[in-house]
Order: sequence, then structure tokens, then C-alpha cells
Amino acid sequence: MAVGSFPVRALAALLLSASPAACSFAAGPRLYVSGTQALDRGDTSRAIADLGQASRLMPEASEVQNHLGIAYENAGRKEDALSAWRRAVALDCSNGAAVRNLRDAEAEAARRAGGVAGAAP
Repeated sequence: MAVGSFPVRALAALLLSASPAACSFAAGPRLYVSGTQALDRGDTSRAIADLGQASRLMPEASEVQNHLGIAYENAGRKEDALSAWRRAVALDCSNGAAVRNLRDAEAEAARRAGGVAGAAP
């Protein structure tokens, strides 16, 4: 699945320069970065935990939804992945990574459904 081209390093640098007063505001982006890093390391459960929390703190962030969808997909939670990617695309239809992930997942779901429908009784 495509992670996208969001500049995670740039976001991390911004977070490190944030003042202590901005700590509560920065929790969502910090969780997005740590969840994305967990996703890159293959730590699916940590990615789901961090990205899920980031999603609750930043419900309008398409990139968070896209990465959460990838984490769900990696965990075998296909319906949750589809929901996250649908939300990501609804939030930002120009998020190319989310559009591709959703398209691919919907095509796979259609193939699975076609295989079940076409199976012999």
C-alpha cells in the first residue's frame, strides 16, 4: 500500500520546535509521526494504537486516515481499512496514495466477492 509523500521528517522537525504551551495541540501530529514510524517498522499494533489516537485528535486529517488504513490492512482488518481509506478520500480527494489504496482494496474486495458468488454449491 502507498504511504504517500507527506513530509514526515518536516512534521517531526516542526513538532520538536514547538513550545511547551503547544504540547496538547502537538499530540495529534506527534502520534501521527510515531504511528507512521511504527508502520514503517512493521509494528502493526503500535501503528494502529498511535494512528487511531491521532485520528481522534485530528479527525479531518486525510493522511492520518490513509496510514491508519494501511495499518488495518496489515493487521488483516480489511473492512476497517476500507472505512479509513474512504474517509481519507472523502476528506481530501487529491490524496493520491489514499485514492490508490482505496481503489486497490475495493478491487480486491470485488474479486473476493466474485469468487464467493461464483463458487460451486
